[in-house]
Amino acid sequence: MLAAVMAGVMAVPVLGAMSDEKFGTGVTLKDATPIAAIHEKPAEFVGKTIRIDGVVTAVCQEMGCWMALSTDDKGTKTIRLKVDHGAGIVFPISAKGKNASAEGVFEKIGTDDKEGKEAAGESGAKAGDFGALYQLKATGAVVK
Repeated sequence: MLAAVMAGVMAVPVLGAMSDEKFGTGVTLKDATPIAAIHEKPAEFVGKTIRIDGVVTAVCQEMGCWMALSTDDKGTKTIRLKVDHGAGIVFPISAKGKNASAEGVFEKIGTDDKEGKEAAGESGAKAGDFGALYQLKATGAVVK
């Protein structure tokens, strides 16, 4: 290194890429289902194991039990992923703004009535909004 500096060339150590942060079982499905496609016809995906990719726009502030992924950082089309309390998965608040992939079973969680209002209260969605009606029951995720 001293010879390189003396020759007018500065040696800079190359750091390895930061590793992805894996939660739960991680992500095993090769192909992601576009969030926009799920928003268009959510009923077609209910009960199916899917993978979604997106930008983390929100994380549960209390227990890290849910995270929202969107097609962009403005939250244009968002899907909330939820894990059971005590399942050993806790999403860090620091994930917000990072790219992530998540996998799990897509489910309908509410309706436009009282049930939808209760589901909406936790995520900040309004009753009848997509986020109050559907979510991904996550088995794993990777934050990049």
